[in-house]
Amino acid sequence: MASKITFIGAGNMAGAIIGGLIESGVSPSDITATAPNESELAPLKARLGIHTHTDNSAAVNGADVVVLAVKPQIMRGVCEALRESVQQQAPLVISIAAGLDANTIDQWLGGGNALVRCMPNTPSLVGIGASGLYANAAVSDAQRTLATQLMEAVGIVEWVEEERLLDAVTAVSGSAPAYFFLMFEAMEEAAVKLGLPAETARRLAIQTALGAATMAQRSDKDPATLKQNVMSPGGTTERAIAHMEDAHLRTIIADAMQACAARADAMSKELSGND
Repeated sequence: MASKITFIGAGNMAGAIIGGLIESGVSPSDITATAPNESELAPLKARLGIHTHTDNSAAVNGADVVVLAVKPQIMRGVCEALRESVQQQAPLVISIAAGLDANTIDQWLGGGNALVRCMPNTPSLVGIGASGLYANAAVSDAQRTLATQLMEAVGIVEWVEEERLLDAVTAVSGSAPAYFFLMFEAMEEAAVKLGLPAETARRLAIQTALGAATMAQRSDKDPATLKQNVMSPGGTTERAIAHMEDAHLRTIIADAMQACAARADAMSKELSGND
């Protein structure tokens, strides 16, 4: 990836992506990160050896890719201040801000920009994330490849061809780490009631989830088949699964994901002023 990359914002997600890029072979000299104060940038500069800047517009000059990694609430002001530099430079713009649609960001940047929206999740912070990406019509095939390479530095990448589907991505991966954390919490509480120490229960639950995810990832079988393979007629697993089915676990999950996607859509309208 022989490209100059500028990150507007130097928070945890930006730092994770930058670290992943460097591990994948990108030279630190090709990466710049910005923040309002040098004190916010010093740890990242010392740890990774990248360039840093407190002037966003100056940092964009010469960049092939600009990653917008600031909070949605301040995105408009950041973009409008960058408008002239972005229009002159014409980089690929990648937004990792939740809830702001591509057209709104493009307008704030002056219009006509090659823009990719990215919905990463928090496991990206440990290099095993899942990101959903959407490209507007101005993004070239080469730029799509560049965006894929950038986000693959912290996990897997899946493209959607309709922007509205990023709400579904939010429901199935963006917010979903919390679903599994809730499962760990519930399993730990139940195991303690069964007599196990909390720490033992936690380690067993987390390791089992890791093992199950790894099996699912490596197998050519679908989850339903893998589930069936664990179950013996009249056995313990069958009894547990039957109880979950009787309790309508599938409906609970489906309803929760629908609520998540609906909230993502509402937030987008609120943040863009289109509600």
